[in-house]
Amino acid sequence: MMGACDVIPGVSGGTIALITGIYERLIGAISAIDPGLLKHIVHGDLGAFRRDFEKIDPLFLVVLLAGIATAFLAMSGIILYLLGNHGVETYSFFLGLIIASAVVLFREIRSPRVADLVFLIIGTIAGFLLTGLGHLDAGHSLPMIFLTGMVALCAMILPGISGAYMTLVLNQYDFMLAALRSFAFPEIITFIVGGITGLLLFTKALKYLLKTYQTAMLAFLTGLMLGSARMLYEKAAVSGSILFDGGLFIIAGIAVIGMVEYVKRR
Repeated sequence: MMGACDVIPGVSGGTIALITGIYERLIGAISAIDPGLLKHIVHGDLGAFRRDFEKIDPLFLVVLLAGIATAFLAMSGIILYLLGNHGVETYSFFLGLIIASAVVLFREIRSPRVADLVFLIIGTIAGFLLTGLGHLDAGHSLPMIFLTGMVALCAMILPGISGAYMTLVLNQYDFMLAALRSFAFPEIITFIVGGITGLLLFTKALKYLLKTYQTAMLAFLTGLMLGSARMLYEKAAVSGSILFDGGLFIIAGIAVIGMVEYVKRR
């Protein structure tokens, strides 16, 4: 379920982790990963290595990643077909997902303060400017794919923020779907290594920020989603008429997030 949602811009795998009750276990397992494990092997302290390795919850992560990878492979061909043959409908559906996700995320702030609204505005401006990267065409070099992996996998573990959407914002979405479909291992491995690097570097920081500055972070992330929705609107407009061809699909995207949120709250 997480893998299927992580392929679709707008639905966060982190949200699915919350719904299924594994989110805290996932964050705990990822934050327990420490390169210092290798020191125990070098020093021959296998007991300490085993204790620290068990904190990572390795069986849980392996099974979860296997499920995510299976969904990636199964969904990549479907999404590529929809983007190629039903562009305006697909991008309009994604737009509905993003708009509804932003509203749901901001509702997590029970009593918004002036500072939260400031962070919302800052995030919206940042998202709007970040969207311009899609027009600059940064190419599909391995360093760019590495950077995309870092950003996407960090976003993937945040409830309400879609890793696939960040890949779309960085103009790598179609390319990485095609790479998955054709088993282009250099690109796939680079993306995964970038993602693992990002998780190791930023998971602890994200965990700290969400715990210490929760409302400010939620407001900023909401603004980021709203501002970057500009790109989906532009892509849908290029593919056809949003009002006549995509209107119902925007509503459908909003309805999907509404149902996911209902299940999560239940």
